[in-house]
Amino acid sequence: MASVEVAAEHERILREIESTDPNCIGPTLRSVYDGQEHGLFMEKLEGRIRNHDREIEKMCNHHFQGFVDSITELLKVRGEAQKLKGQVIQTNHNLQNDGKETLNTMDELRQCRLQQRNIATTVDKLTHCLPVLEMYSKLQEQMKTKRYYPALRTLDQLEHSCLPQAGAYLFCTIMAENIPRLRAHIRDVSMSDLKDFLESIRKHSDKIGEKAMKQALLQRSLDGANTQQQQRGGGGRQGGRKEPQATELDGQGGSPRSEQDSGILDVEDEEEEGGLGAHDLVDFSPVYRCLHIYTVLGARDTFENYYRNQRRKQARLVLQPHSNMHETLEGYRRYFNQIVGFFVVEDHVLHTTRGLVNRAYVEELWELSLSKTIAALRTHSSYCTDPDLLLDLKNLIVLFADTLQGYGFPVNQLFDMLLEMRDQYGEILLKKWNTSFRQILDLDNYSPIPVATEEDYRRVMGQFPFQDPELEKTAFPKKLPFSAFVPKVYCQIKEFIYACLKFSEDLHRSSTEIDDMIRKSTNLLLTRTLSHCLQYAIKKKNVGLAELVQIIINTTHLEQSCHFLEEFISNITNVPPGTINATKLYGTSTFKDARHTAEEEIYTNLNQKIDQFLQLADYDWMVAQGGGTASDYLSDLIAFLCSTFTVFTHLPGEAIEHSTLPGKVAQTACMSACKHLSTSLLQLLLESDVRQVSMGALHQFNTDVKECERFARAGPVPGFQGDTLLLAFIDLRQLLDLFTQWDWSTYLADYGRPTCKYLRVNPHTALALLEKMKDTSRKNNMFAQFRKNERDKQKLIDTVVKQLRNLIATHQS
Repeated sequence: MASVEVAAEHERILREIESTDPNCIGPTLRSVYDGQEHGLFMEKLEGRIRNHDREIEKMCNHHFQGFVDSITELLKVRGEAQKLKGQVIQTNHNLQNDGKETLNTMDELRQCRLQQRNIATTVDKLTHCLPVLEMYSKLQEQMKTKRYYPALRTLDQLEHSCLPQAGAYLFCTIMAENIPRLRAHIRDVSMSDLKDFLESIRKHSDKIGEKAMKQALLQRSLDGANTQQQQRGGGGRQGGRKEPQATELDGQGGSPRSEQDSGILDVEDEEEEGGLGAHDLVDFSPVYRCLHIYTVLGARDTFENYYRNQRRKQARLVLQPHSNMHETLEGYRRYFNQIVGFFVVEDHVLHTTRGLVNRAYVEELWELSLSKTIAALRTHSSYCTDPDLLLDLKNLIVLFADTLQGYGFPVNQLFDMLLEMRDQYGEILLKKWNTSFRQILDLDNYSPIPVATEEDYRRVMGQFPFQDPELEKTAFPKKLPFSAFVPKVYCQIKEFIYACLKFSEDLHRSSTEIDDMIRKSTNLLLTRTLSHCLQYAIKKKNVGLAELVQIIINTTHLEQSCHFLEEFISNITNVPPGTINATKLYGTSTFKDARHTAEEEIYTNLNQKIDQFLQLADYDWMVAQGGGTASDYLSDLIAFLCSTFTVFTHLPGEAIEHSTLPGKVAQTACMSACKHLSTSLLQLLLESDVRQVSMGALHQFNTDVKECERFARAGPVPGFQGDTLLLAFIDLRQLLDLFTQWDWSTYLADYGRPTCKYLRVNPHTALALLEKMKDTSRKNNMFAQFRKNERDKQKLIDTVVKQLRNLIATHQS
């Protein structure tokens, strides 16, 4: 029963496979494999396939015979078609042979009738051909003698008058065919002349530009300062402008004048042509002639495009600077001459050719040239490190701009670039003056200037504005308070101002703007260059105290001279010193900073000298009893300080505006030196290398400190009130009194009170020193062989040490 159901199921699946779309057969086949009888299903599927194969074979056998019959009939038709083709070919061949003789006869008849008609026409029209032949002969003669413009007119008459009347003859056709070639020949010859002209002006554009710039320079020198700007609008075209006529012909219809000229007059005759303008050096007739010929030929646009393209190419060549242009001024001059020469030619062509070039074209060329020129100048001028060369370049650029402005070209961008170049010029000047200042400072002897005669005094006063009525009353010889670098630096600052003024001239700026530029540059010189040089001079290793004192005096006088520099700038720029928004000079702050640096260097130098003397200290810290006199190193140190502070009497004692009292420098230096000496002595006493100190050593140390106090009490520098200077040694004094008087009971009892006798003694310092007096080793016991009272003192030291430690611990908690 099960096999019957399986067979029925397989039958159903086969029917679904035969009737279902192959794309949807998947589920059907899956049902076969999901069952257990897929082998049986495969057998039934193969049987079904064999049944279908037998049916297909029966159908093919049924239709095969009809197909064979059709092929047989087709083969029979092919043979008949080939026979028909052969008959058609034969018939065509016979027809061609029969018509060939007739065609030959008809061709001969046509040629005969054509000859008869031509002979008749020739005889009838021969009388009309003589004018054409005569005109053509005249044309040949004109071409032979290179009279191209009359030949162009003859061609026009021949083409439009004679040839149409003569008729369409062969020679007329030949003539008509030659007319375009003749016109092309004339066009080519004129174009060749134009090319020669373009090549010539390209080679000689620098000569043309040189002439134009010379004329602009001459005109500028003749014009007054008040009328210079007004004259510049038309001053570029010197001596008026000639208007060459593009149609200037001879009375007999000849060619324009100078038809064989190269386009450039003899540039070597420039001196003889001194009254002519720059454009008069050029013979423009090739341009006019070629323009006229192309206009007649109806190719004016072609000529204009060619001319403009060639001039654009030449402009690019002119605007390409030489790689070494920046090395010499002559390189820049040649570059500018070529550009000016180029635009002199273009300006003249613009005004004399009625449209060969227009204003828009020239302005476009100028904009291109201006941008490339400015870029080239920025690049090449950046290599310049010589201020004189840069100044000459600036003057050359101004002349270049004035020349082209005279021809109507806008040059504001050039003057804007000159302002940028002025900043570069200022930087170069700062570098140059940095070297000058350093040389002056290095070569100065830092000693007051001696003047032996009235002439010497007036000479120095002419270099530096110094006024001292008291000094003028003294007799010669006498000394000025400042050293030689003061008038030299002052003169160098004035020279710098002059150098800045030279560059600022002719930049089309107002006096106020020039004054502002000069003041800003001078401020840079003072605040950056001179300030750095002064700092360099102050911080040199070999600068002594006397030199530092002289630097303070010098900077004081230079500071006083700043208002003279402001007046000097106002005088050369014609700008009143009280002008609103006028830039002020920063010299006061510069010299003030330098003076403060010198003062700090004095304090540092003094402290270093003190350290050098202290390095010579050689205390015997175990000596039993101190000497009655101060140590040699300290005596030498005190003598050095006394002589050093004597030098400070050179400092002026009067107050100076915007600065401190120079007399206080000596007071500050003295107080700083005493404080440093006190601190150094205390450090010397507490050094870790000093492990034990005897009471005798403390007495010797106390003697040295008393010598220091004696020095402070003597007042090496006037101006201190009472015992102010002694306060520098107060810490050391109270410490030594505590130990030498052994007044520990008072110290321990009063510690922490405002009225304590030993208020400045730090317990840590006291403990450290007391530790150095203890017996720390039995082997090296300094008290072991002493009497009983010495051993009792050692015990007392131990007791005080314990009390100090308890005191420190109590206050720390």
